[in-house]
Amino acid sequence: MAVSRHAEAVAPVRSSGPVSIWATRHATTAIGSLGRLVRQPFSSLMIILVIAVTLALPAAISLVVKNARSVSSSWDNALDFSVFLKQDLSLGQAEDVARLIGQRADVDTVELISADDALAEFKQRSGFAEALDQLSDNPLPHTLVVRPGPGNTSASLVLLHEEITNLPETEHVQVDTEWVRRFHAILDIVRQAIAIGAALLGVAIIVIIGNTIRLDIENRRDEIEVTKLIGATNAFVRRPFLWTGFWYGLLGGLMALGLVYAGLTMLDGPVARLSGLYQSNIAIASLSLAEGGAIIGVGIFLGLSGSWLTAARHMRRIEPR
Repeated sequence: MAVSRHAEAVAPVRSSGPVSIWATRHATTAIGSLGRLVRQPFSSLMIILVIAVTLALPAAISLVVKNARSVSSSWDNALDFSVFLKQDLSLGQAEDVARLIGQRADVDTVELISADDALAEFKQRSGFAEALDQLSDNPLPHTLVVRPGPGNTSASLVLLHEEITNLPETEHVQVDTEWVRRFHAILDIVRQAIAIGAALLGVAIIVIIGNTIRLDIENRRDEIEVTKLIGATNAFVRRPFLWTGFWYGLLGGLMALGLVYAGLTMLDGPVARLSGLYQSNIAIASLSLAEGGAIIGVGIFLGLSGSWLTAARHMRRIEPR
């Protein structure tokens, strides 16, 4: 009986494709670069800690601004207009004016406080109820509390204020929003300062990582010359240093997140006590998933940038003798 060979037994051995070879080489280089950092724990930890603190500072300040904006968003009543109507207007006429203003697209709500209600509240809070009972007429006018819509801008608020002031039934319009505008202007300045500071700190991280990679290249100069002597390209020689920058950036970003969350944990107790004193529900806004990912991504980008710039510059200078 003839012996037949199995098809798989005679099939040629397929070599790995270029993508598989590329991935294997990078995985091997990445593990080797991480091993180098582990074998130098103290120096590696110092560099990672510097990167972490540099990334954590703008992130923490940005988080403070985020919480300040969150708190200020609850100050909607600070943007209200107090519209004092003329003394001779009846309650029915005041209701008509309130209805007219409430139909505007740039107005959210209108609350009518009658003169009698205002006087009763004033008696209760002032402590002069007996003296006020001696008055023959109510000196307080009907009042409208106008809350602008959330889509208003500073210019539209000014226009709304002017148009309400020009109504024939209006005696006076009181607006107390200037301090809110100043507060938001300060926050905008702080945000711009954070962006400028973060850019400068990013340059500092690139310089730190670049200097570290430069020292590593000088320490391995003989190894690089031998590698180039046997035909290695600059890209091949540069690869482990790029992975070193990647690990510095990744670990620095992760440690920066840890520092930020540790700071938030330390603030939980004081904020809870403050919330109890004011009998309010004050909560610290934390970093979102996208913001946390952005910190890590920025760390990796800066690490790769610093290592690539330094390695690309020095690789051209190192040639076998």
